[in-house]
Parts: sequence; C-alpha cells; structure tokens
Amino acid sequence: MFQSKVAMVWHALKVFLLFMGCTVFFYYGILWISEEYESMHRYDEPQGKAVKVFQIESSEEHSMKNRLLWFYRLGE
Repeated sequence: MFQSKVAMVWHALKVFLLFMGCTVFFYYGILWISEEYESMHRYDEPQGKAVKVFQIESSEEHSMKNRLLWFYRLGE
C-alpha cells in the first residue's frame, strides 16, 4: 500500500516537472520572438525604388473639406 502511494506521488511529480518545463520553454520562446520583432525597424524609410503614395498639397482642389466630401460621396 505504501509503495503504491510512493508511485502515485512519483508519477504526479513527473507530470508537474513536465508541465513546468514546457511552461518555461514556452515563456522563453515568447520572449525570444518578442525581442526579434522589437529589434526590427518598421518605420525606416524604404530602400530601392519606393514611391511616395500621398503628398499633401495646399491647393483648394485637395483641401481637407473636399477630401472629406469625397470620402462621404464615394464611401471609401
């Protein structure tokens, strides 16, 4: 009877250690991935043949009021 309790405790300890090992592995994996994305410079100016898509002009044709009206009219 004592031997079965020891075996049950040993089995529970193995499951607990496996769970803790997987948790620690997952935690450090998430930290590693997070550091990889933090080191990326997402907002650097593009290299190569990049083209600026939007340029602000101060003419009446492209005023903020006209752009807002176009937005409401076209639904875009």
